[in-house]
Amino acid sequence: MQIQILQVADTKDSNIKALEKEYEKRLSSFSKLETLSVKASKSDNREQAQTEEEKLLTPKLNKDAAIIALDENGKTLSSTEFAEFIRKIRDEGQGKAQFIIGGSNGIHPNILNAANYRLSFSKMTFTHEMIRVFLKEQLYRAFCILAGKRYHK
Repeated sequence: MQIQILQVADTKDSNIKALEKEYEKRLSSFSKLETLSVKASKSDNREQAQTEEEKLLTPKLNKDAAIIALDENGKTLSSTEFAEFIRKIRDEGQGKAQFIIGGSNGIHPNILNAANYRLSFSKMTFTHEMIRVFLKEQLYRAFCILAGKRYHK
């Protein structure tokens, strides 16, 4: 399965980067993972920032993939439900998934509307850098569940 993470801005925190790299390494035995970053807007105006970032994100949307926007108003899934979600994309769908992680101002409505799915990790607010780690860990957990490995308890 091919997975692409399209995100606003690169990770700056070295500790978070290290966690991301660890899960990328673990995921490599299950999936081809690619991460693409676009530049974050410098605007303090939420709508303007979203519009600027949308112009950079839209050309990178992969119409051949299941596009999943990580959005605070998206559907929440348990880890086993997420594993089943990934299995369906892998085995019954496109075989490709593209996850969209917005910046600190969220994701422009046009990007949300272009997504096939909207997924939320929590009703709580997290930094976009932390969500990157959570996503990679949950992807790894999902593949372990699907493979019957002992990581998930």
